Amino acid sequence: MHDLNPITPLGAADPVVEGHGPVTLREVTETALASVAARLGREAETTTLLTEVLGAAPPAPARLCPGTPGAFWMGPDQWMIEAPLSTHEDLAAQLAARANGAASVTEQTDAWCRFDLTGERLADVFERLCPANTRAFAGGEAVRSAIDHLGCFLLCRAPDHITVLGPRSAAGSLHHALVVAMRAAF
Repeated sequence: MHDLNPITPLGAADPVVEGHGPVTLREVTETALASVAARLGREAETTTLLTEVLGAAPPAPARLCPGTPGAFWMGPDQWMIEAPLSTHEDLAAQLAARANGAASVTEQTDAWCRFDLTGERLADVFERLCPANTRAFAGGEAVRSAIDHLGCFLLCRAPDHITVLGPRSAAGSLHHALVVAMRAAF
């Protein structure tokens, strides 16, 4: 029998943590992700489902709804749900069972890499990476943007905490772009 060990998107045994100037970058691996897209004509049912799951209405366009589970808006009638992996490893299956055909639910956990940047002056880093107006971020924003030619989501959890979700297959390239921007900014 194989004796396999899990690795992070960057290929390490433990998540990578790096700091430069006032900013710290952390690779985050303990988040379960599932996308939820309302099926045509069943948008109201999907909204009701997500309201029950989140304990609040699903996030509006370009918004993040924090919590356990939490969610962010991806597009019209589409959201990404996130929760701690330790308690929600089967998040997609749980949501699909509750959706009862009203929404298409897709497991996304291993499709994305996540980097959390914390500290002051995050906008100085992101203005070197993408056209998103991170200087205006106050907390609760969720925008899609390109970073180093990669489609990414930027989630502003607080003015000093921005999460970047990018394609797992390009984790090394995304990490490199983030570190280079941190060094250039400070």
